[in-house]
Order: sequence, then structure tokens, then C-alpha cells
Amino acid sequence: MLTKAERDAMIVKIERLPDQVEEAVRGLADSQLDTPYRDGGWTVRQVVHHLADSHLNAWTRMKLLLTEENPTIKPYDQEKWADLPDGKSHPIQSSILILKGLHARMTALLRSRSEADWDRRGVHPESGPITLQSLLVTYSKHGENHVGQITELRKKMGW
Repeated sequence: MLTKAERDAMIVKIERLPDQVEEAVRGLADSQLDTPYRDGGWTVRQVVHHLADSHLNAWTRMKLLLTEENPTIKPYDQEKWADLPDGKSHPIQSSILILKGLHARMTALLRSRSEADWDRRGVHPESGPITLQSLLVTYSKHGENHVGQITELRKKMGW
């Protein structure tokens, strides 16, 4: 079990993610947003939309864990989601706005949890048992990783 201080540090990462995403993409032209962060990888635009999609799923998963007994957590095909037209060509501002509102709510929810809540369990058909704490760990790192992909691409391309 993580300590309260460790959880609090992860919640701060979740709280700060929307601003970090916004900063990472600031000033990028459409052609830059449509550049893959690596060969065969998603474009910057797809990464931003993926963060909104993924964190909306995380939000739903957290709510299910807190309101149901041992819920089954529905998986989704993130590759297919990223390949849909809204993920490939829609302006990124809508996903940044989603992240801002979602992360404000997620931060408030996570900060209000009791010790017992962190062990609330569910089952993900592909990865097995999950807890609220494991979701916190996953999604505090998830955003950081994707922001890192964008900032590394900017460095590599001299943007």
C-alpha cells in the first residue's frame, strides 16, 4: 500500500496534467500536430485525443470501483479509438478542455477518499484485478509518458 504522501504526489501529477499537455502543444501548427512522435506511432494530435479518451475511461473505472462491488471493468481498443476520424483530424482544443474539467473532478474525487477506498477492487478481463490505488498509479504515469513523447518530439524536430 502506498503512503498518503505518495498518493498525494500522484494526485498532484493528475491535477497538473491538463496544463502540461496544453504547454506541450502550445504554438504547434496543424502539420506539426499531425506528425507521429515515432515511426509507426500516433501523431501528436492522436496522443492528445487519446489522453482525453483514456482518462475518461479511467474516470469511469474509478467511479465503478467506488460504487459497485467487484465490478468488471470494460476494456476498449485504444488503437481503434485513435484511428477514428475525431482522433485523427479534430482540433485538439476540445480534448484539452475535456482534460481540464475531468482532471479537476478526478483530483477532487481522489483527494476525498478514505484509506479503505484505495483497496476497492474490480476485475479487468485483460489484466486481472485492479484497485483504485492501481488506477492512481497507472494514470499518474500515463499522462507524464505521453507529455514526454510530445516534448521529446519537439526537441528532436527543433520546434
